[in-house]
Amino acid sequence: MLSSARAARLKPLLDAFAETRPWADRVRFDPVEFPHRYSDPRDIEVVALLSASLAYGRAELFKPKIAAILEGLGPRPASALETMEVASLVPLLSGFVYRFNLPADVGVLLLGMGRSLGRHGTLEDVFLSSLASAGTFRGAVSQFARSIRDAAPTKEIVRALGRTRGLDHLLPTGPGAAKRLSLYLRWMVRGPDAIDFGVWTRVRKSQLVIPLDTHIARLGAWLGLTARRTPGWAMAEEITASLRKLDPDDPVRYDFALCHFGMSGACPARPVKSNCLKCPLRGECRIGRRLVGERLERVAGPP
Repeated sequence: MLSSARAARLKPLLDAFAETRPWADRVRFDPVEFPHRYSDPRDIEVVALLSASLAYGRAELFKPKIAAILEGLGPRPASALETMEVASLVPLLSGFVYRFNLPADVGVLLLGMGRSLGRHGTLEDVFLSSLASAGTFRGAVSQFARSIRDAAPTKEIVRALGRTRGLDHLLPTGPGAAKRLSLYLRWMVRGPDAIDFGVWTRVRKSQLVIPLDTHIARLGAWLGLTARRTPGWAMAEEITASLRKLDPDDPVRYDFALCHFGMSGACPARPVKSNCLKCPLRGECRIGRRLVGERLERVAGPP
């Protein structure tokens, strides 16, 4: 985890990096684009969970899948899901296949959200109930996914649409990094700003854990935010704990900027010297400083 001395040096760099660059322009390259089309908080939270859950692989492949489902749900997706019956899933999801997921997987997610809205009113209430039951944030993330799954009439859905295949991937309840659920929670809890929505007001930003993808794992290691080598929930917690030294109340506010810095190609997995020379974070990046031949003594010491 980041030392206090390194945190003091990194904070002004990361603050400026996150606040002064036009990150909102990257929204169209991100699944968060879809919930931004809606204004009602209940529509935002269901569209966001659908979008985050299917946001794996290449954006140009999963985004048309999400868009087609949303078109079928109409202008008020929360209301549509709350009253939807299993038979309505057949025309909505006919022919749907995306990598690990088949129509029945998405049907469980959709009707699970709809039934949850009917019972609890909002998905925020489902998460708060999960948090109270689990006692830990990681436990609440798993319990939230389990609650959505349990609310769906899965046997009926399977009879109508065929077998499930990637339900554990779509709504994971196991011990993994839960990247897409963490992404969803960031959207709901942070903000409102140009990227995140802040429609959940009873979960604290300080409780969030950074969504751990390959870009965050790589940049987290290069910036000394984690000493772990294996991606997983423990690495996500360690990176978040380091960022909490920079902003105790809102540690994951750096996530979108760091993730899209990697996604955009500005900071690729195989470093490019010309990119490093222009990088505003190079002063605290062990790879960037080494690549351009700068002395590393200033960043020596425990990470």
